[in-house]
Amino acid sequence: MSHPEEMDDDLLDVEDAAEEIENSGDDIAMDSDAEDEEEEVLLQNDSIAYFDLPQDSLFTIAQHPLHPSLVAVGGSAGPEDDAPGAGWLFDTSAAASRPVLPASYASNPAETPKSTQLDSLFALEGHTDSINTLAWTLPRGEFLVSGGLDGRMKVWKADVRPGTVDMKLVGEAQEVEEVNWISACPSPNHPNTIALGASDGSVWVYTIDAGDASNPLQIVQSYFLHTAPCTAGAWTPDGHLLATVSEDSSLYVWDVWGEAAARNITSENGMTVVSLTGEDQRFEVEGGLYSIAIDPRGSFVAAGGAGGAVKVVSLPRLSPASSQQRGKSPADATAGGQILASLHTQGDSVESLAVSLRGDPADDAAGGRLRRRVHLRVRRDPALCCAAPHCRRARGPLRRQAGVCQEHVAADELRHGRRRPPMGFEKRRRHGHDCGRRHGQRPCQGVEGPQGRWRGRRRAWLRAGRDGREGCHGG
Repeated sequence: MSHPEEMDDDLLDVEDAAEEIENSGDDIAMDSDAEDEEEEVLLQNDSIAYFDLPQDSLFTIAQHPLHPSLVAVGGSAGPEDDAPGAGWLFDTSAAASRPVLPASYASNPAETPKSTQLDSLFALEGHTDSINTLAWTLPRGEFLVSGGLDGRMKVWKADVRPGTVDMKLVGEAQEVEEVNWISACPSPNHPNTIALGASDGSVWVYTIDAGDASNPLQIVQSYFLHTAPCTAGAWTPDGHLLATVSEDSSLYVWDVWGEAAARNITSENGMTVVSLTGEDQRFEVEGGLYSIAIDPRGSFVAAGGAGGAVKVVSLPRLSPASSQQRGKSPADATAGGQILASLHTQGDSVESLAVSLRGDPADDAAGGRLRRRVHLRVRRDPALCCAAPHCRRARGPLRRQAGVCQEHVAADELRHGRRRPPMGFEKRRRHGHDCGRRHGQRPCQGVEGPQGRWRGRRRAWLRAGRDGREGCHGG
């Protein structure tokens, strides 16, 4: 049995004990997550004007092509489920001008000028459900076209004058249950033409003629190949072709005006120049496609969809001028429909796409070469063959440029004098040989003299790729 004295010997002295911390009640528990606490976010309103007449959500906006200050918006008239659609037209030129930097950058933000409240110039009425798409016709913005979830397409003629805008209803059409999108045709040969996509997968092309009072909205084409809602569409820059995508993972490029048919490059269905569906495993996107963008020069189309998938497909060239400039026959210049890349950029659906340019388009119009390159990092699939002939690279990630793997791009640039050989050859040149091998006491034949040294080194690199040893000309 232990004695009290022996038990006391096992205890720490008061001086050796750690500091005791009292529970004040303000401490955070060990298992708590400080990140869950709400952070204070300060928002600075740097707007120069605002329009707050809508009582519920806005779903679409359109800017006049010739009068950028003239803006139309559309949405719902109220939060109720059965609320009708509503749209408004306003002019932003009423807002006072501001410096380039926002007012929040001023030395004294308290003196920030107030935003200007904008008034409605015209109300778009007549839709029984939300307005979810708007578009001004091209090239002069003579008409404003609205599409709604009620399946109606309504057209107003706009008479824009200094300080005032007169809007007059031209007509309406209702061929579908819901209108998903409207896109204006940019072709100067077909002014005031629009295309729309519907919830039933159909695609319609209309030409607006206000002079024909009996039939102002004239149907040019209608297509029914999509088997699910048509979610997005876009015209090529010249307005010759119309590309559309759908929730059934299909992409069709329609020959609306017969330009491709005249060159005998349409598909078997006689309506499209590009037809890709989910039946092709290379193009299948589980969940469908929802967005589309076309290269400003009409070289390719990009389609985005569920799971962050983006498909890049080449487009045919229909302009004979571009073929003559490059010395090609029209048949060679019109090839299209190849899958250039298949990307997965993010986890969520790609709802919007855009293609940017590098360089000034005016340089290309003046005869120069527009520096526009699309570099895509893709996972190579054996079925997605590179556009270079005799390419045998079938696996691994490759960096592509316009559908050609980087290895063939490098060889092509060297062949045309746009690329220098690898750095290693410069070192070998200083050592008196360019292929890395000595043959007895003399270098290979390609290094005698500055001219021969360069040509031999270049010839060896072209024959054997980056290695150079198999292309040696020495004995």
